[in-house]
Amino acid sequence: MLREINTKPASGLLVALVLVALMLGGFYGFYVGARANDFALAIPSILVAILTGLGLPGLFTVEPNEGKALTLFGTYKGTVREPGLWWVNPFMQKTGVSLRVRNFETNKLKVNDAYSNPVEIGAIVVWRVTDTAEALFEVNDYVQYVAVQSESALRALASQHPYDSHGTDEIALSTNQEEVNKGLAKALVDRLAKAGVEVIEARISHLAYSPEIAAAMLQRQQASAIVAARQTIVEGAVGMVELALASLKEREIVELDGERKAAMVSNLLVVLCSERSTQPVVNTGSLYT
Repeated sequence: MLREINTKPASGLLVALVLVALMLGGFYGFYVGARANDFALAIPSILVAILTGLGLPGLFTVEPNEGKALTLFGTYKGTVREPGLWWVNPFMQKTGVSLRVRNFETNKLKVNDAYSNPVEIGAIVVWRVTDTAEALFEVNDYVQYVAVQSESALRALASQHPYDSHGTDEIALSTNQEEVNKGLAKALVDRLAKAGVEVIEARISHLAYSPEIAAAMLQRQQASAIVAARQTIVEGAVGMVELALASLKEREIVELDGERKAAMVSNLLVVLCSERSTQPVVNTGSLYT
């Protein structure tokens, strides 16, 4: 496996001045030799100018947050990361790699969650190249590699967790965003390490049930919310009834036997738990007649 080798070539500014001076001198010598029919001066001068021109392709620049990988006849020689003008062997191939932070957003993928419910999911991955040698020579196209592996990791993650936990302690895609994002980032780090890529951040950007089951799942969520609300109302109503009976007994306002307590509890629960306003009924007779 290739690893990046940092290298610092010759200063391009100094070499450029020397090459330009030699080229101008060669052309001037050729001009003087040609006018004087002095081939001993003209031929070497033009050769110097030509050879100097062949050295000019060795000049190259490196931008901030950029690396230039150098290869000579198929052999990796190193990477230049320091910005500036540099000169190397003109036969070296110079391949630029951006070291800037990049954003990648996956497509909206349709996958099955841990309960086999079809869901739509998408993610945003923030990444950058940290090893130019691995990025260029260990994978065919590191940008495409990041895209494919990101979608693959997202599919695998979505199939391991349910969309909703439904009251269990499972890590759900919809409610445990932090844990899910950490799991996605870890999966991407493992998959992209061989490409010389660092994953800075990975997070879910889109999550929804697929259209064919969205209506049914919405009804299920509404039913769960109604049941939870009813449970809270009933618990509160029972507490109020208990408090009312305890207050009546403590203050000795009225003494209730078991049947009257049952009737009072029934009436209070109807009043407190009913969705609509209750209509009072005045009983002018006895409970036992």
